[in-house]
Amino acid sequence: MLERLDKIEEVYDELTEKISDPKIIGDQTAWREYTKKHAAMQETVDVYHEYKRVLQQIKDNQDLMEEGGLDQEMEELVKADLSDLASKEEEINNRLHVLLLPKDPNDDKNVLLEIRGGTGGDEAALFAGDLMRMYSRFAENQGWYIDVMDANITDIGGVKEAILLVEGRGAYSRLKYESGVHRVQRVPETESSGRIHTSAATVAVMPEAEEVDIEIDPADVRVDIFCSSGPGGQSVNTTKSAIRLTHVPSGIVVSCQDEKSQIKNKDKAMKVLRSRLLEKALDEQQGQQASTRRSMVGSGDRSERIRTYNFPQGRVTDHRIGLTSYKLEYVLQGDLGEFIEALTNADQAQQLKAGQDE
Repeated sequence: MLERLDKIEEVYDELTEKISDPKIIGDQTAWREYTKKHAAMQETVDVYHEYKRVLQQIKDNQDLMEEGGLDQEMEELVKADLSDLASKEEEINNRLHVLLLPKDPNDDKNVLLEIRGGTGGDEAALFAGDLMRMYSRFAENQGWYIDVMDANITDIGGVKEAILLVEGRGAYSRLKYESGVHRVQRVPETESSGRIHTSAATVAVMPEAEEVDIEIDPADVRVDIFCSSGPGGQSVNTTKSAIRLTHVPSGIVVSCQDEKSQIKNKDKAMKVLRSRLLEKALDEQQGQQASTRRSMVGSGDRSERIRTYNFPQGRVTDHRIGLTSYKLEYVLQGDLGEFIEALTNADQAQQLKAGQDE
């Protein structure tokens, strides 16, 4: 591990010199690339520096003990300090092992977040709308930018389907564990007898694909143009601005009608299509590498029931890690930090264990 860290530190120092070089600063493309790599390594290098400081302090204290000549009070202080430093060394060592885990190449990407009402009719659509607001507020709290790429809103304010583009540093790393089936248990507003209903909505989190990630042959895409529509006849566009793209080889279909401009709708639809094709490629790659597939914590399986939101008990339960919170109201306001941190830690722990077992 120390050899790897020494190498990382060496490369980091080289990058520090490069991003301060006027010649490289003049080449903005190269400078941005070096700056990005430098920033990605900074946390690991900072923790490694702290680790080396702790090791040096342990050595200094051990030397004092070996030299002797300490009075009883000083000896007890040095022993107590050594005990604290040993705990700190173990803590930093564990953190370094996590930092050295293979990075998901998509972690820094923006996210395309698809939310669909599932089983449960109008109540499922209303719950999908709750999830859309929950993720929007979470993103806003992170300082990220949100763009509604497309949304099919029902007459009563529910969401049949919505696609959000979430732009921000580390967006995918924070949201990637949210893919799957989200279940709600509550009394619908339309239920006169007060019976609790169970409904569901599906969430898909995809890294935004750039053109360099996925190349699409224009000849493989069929473009259909039609008039957009909205709930209750609202926002109906009398001009043909809505776009439907069909990727013939894969059968993937994407529609976008959120913008009044046909060109803007086509650009947005192409973003979604690229991301779906990237997701398909990643799924196929994971299928071919079954031995190294990620744990269910991070599998992103859309058919997997991952979380239940129980309104009568004010409870939210994540079934993958057995975490339950009784802060349902806060969670729906976008306070997802407890779940995201726990899921990240669980995934890292499983990766560490898999590395030890190999």
